[in-house]
Amino acid sequence: MKKDEPPLDFPTTLEGFEYAFNEKGQLRHIKTGEPFVFNYREDLHRWNQKRYEALGEIITKYVYELLEKDCNLQKISIPEGYGVIVLNPNENYIEVEKPKAHKHSTSDGTEEPAEKRERKDKVSKETKKRRDFYEKYRNPQKEKQMMQLFIRENGSPEEHAVYVWDHFIAQSAAESVFFVAHSYGGLAFVELMIQREADVKSKVTAVALTDSVHNVWHQEAGKTIREWMRENCCNWVSSSEPLDTSVESMLPDCPRVSAGTNRHELTSWKSFPSIFKFFAEASEARSGSQKPALTRRSHRIKHEEL
Repeated sequence: MKKDEPPLDFPTTLEGFEYAFNEKGQLRHIKTGEPFVFNYREDLHRWNQKRYEALGEIITKYVYELLEKDCNLQKISIPEGYGVIVLNPNENYIEVEKPKAHKHSTSDGTEEPAEKRERKDKVSKETKKRRDFYEKYRNPQKEKQMMQLFIRENGSPEEHAVYVWDHFIAQSAAESVFFVAHSYGGLAFVELMIQREADVKSKVTAVALTDSVHNVWHQEAGKTIREWMRENCCNWVSSSEPLDTSVESMLPDCPRVSAGTNRHELTSWKSFPSIFKFFAEASEARSGSQKPALTRRSHRIKHEEL
């Protein structure tokens, strides 16, 4: 901590941060009505980042509660025994305190067999990892020197996508599944198709990508996958063109249209009206021969209607 840096003793409620969600679901400052400001204190990036993370922990809990209460969704831990849910598959790890170096004393003149000592060390480390994780989970603001422990079977976005498919989607009773995959999520979806092509084709009706960073060449997606994507996927990309305007693509996969914004992080939100229309058309076409036609310029939704 810098000498002039304030203590990392942050509030534990939204009200403590003087923020609240308004009737439109927007996070606003209670007194000023302004959106969240990252640079709350100038020239203190580390402190601002910690403040941002502390507020994020509170909002995460708030979102969980809304999903369970208002949407009747069930909170399931993955994988079994970890006690955590991965909201952002780009951060599929838990942070645990770096173990301190311990010196083995041999002053009594006795030596344990190497195999027994290794086994004891392993058990001790696993116990410590779990204890430190739960400590941080209860108090995420606690300052420690941390290390990353990747979550079993979910150590990467690609692994996470396959895990969720195998353990939840594939086992569900749903006959028609729709994907919205943003940014790296598009790459994870293509990887899922490569590993579970037949299953995905039989269960997924349509896929909406938003500013996806997938690359069918680098990921070595086969011809049958590329053909399926051309018929069942659409990528809303960041662009200064009006929403749904066709955008040139160098990749032989799915149509690309403008998301109506140049801001990468807003491409999903800006595209939602078109995405839901795309899904509705795909659902109707699933039982017939008609293909979804949202990507035609005639289906462009005016920006004012947002």
